[in-house]
Amino acid sequence: MLDEILMAMVAGGHALLVGVPGLAKTLMIRSVAEAMHLEFRRIQFTPDLVPSDITGTEILEEDTSTGQRTFKFVRGPVFANIVLADEINRAPPRTQAALLEAMQEHRVTVAGDSMALPEPFFVLATQNPIEQEGTYPLPEAQLDRFLFDIRIGYPNEEEEIGILRATTGVHMAPLTPVIDAEEARALQRLAREVPAADPALRYATALARATRPDSPTATDLVRKYVRWGAGPRAGQALILGAKAAALLAGRLTVAPEDIRRVARPVLRHRVLPNFAAEAEGVNSERIVEDLLASVAAPRSDLRL
Repeated sequence: MLDEILMAMVAGGHALLVGVPGLAKTLMIRSVAEAMHLEFRRIQFTPDLVPSDITGTEILEEDTSTGQRTFKFVRGPVFANIVLADEINRAPPRTQAALLEAMQEHRVTVAGDSMALPEPFFVLATQNPIEQEGTYPLPEAQLDRFLFDIRIGYPNEEEEIGILRATTGVHMAPLTPVIDAEEARALQRLAREVPAADPALRYATALARATRPDSPTATDLVRKYVRWGAGPRAGQALILGAKAAALLAGRLTVAPEDIRRVARPVLRHRVLPNFAAEAEGVNSERIVEDLLASVAAPRSDLRL
């Protein structure tokens, strides 16, 4: 889980952490933020949250000496390097949409003025299961902005003991930052410079196109159970994620296993099952597994 978060950040993307309610997701994101010398903000999403609570708002100020009144923009918590959108699916879609421009363009438009967000900019969102009360499904456009969809189950026994040890004492030991903003941006630039050969690009394209039910390369499972497949942004995410995976593994070229490594977190939230899939218990995880088994990875003809 942690390596997928790091891969998303090195690739310059955002990550959605979906799993059981609890402290594990939030603690993990806080630990990542503490290990980086970056500005961190946490937004607790609730049903009564409004877009201005995220982006900021204009307030009326009066100069006591002249009596002149002017509007001043007060920046919201989205103006930070790392933004934790905690329980993002507890806010209604209108509020969730306040992050769309920020996640895609790294800018915020308020009252006709467009303002750049600090770089690097990451949104790390947590989401409780959709079937719980008081939650709203994330719109497809919002889901597509996340580079990775990371699934988190219950911790094992030792991990759960570690959580208890860390959260029930007098205080938690602070982490020493190991990277700052300039180094993080340099790492992102380096990841983009990792070469991806034409076969790797074609493999990523084949995986993305095979998720579309009207594609001639779609599998039988996709044709039967998929309502909407992954768009071109999925191919970009596969290559960027694979470049980050290769770089973090100490390699300076993308291999097919790097693409397969990131295929699940990249595709699982971009493949939308239809009603027949829901009725028969076929989820996006099974569809992606079938894709990885059906779409052949490129192989070298060299023999040693």
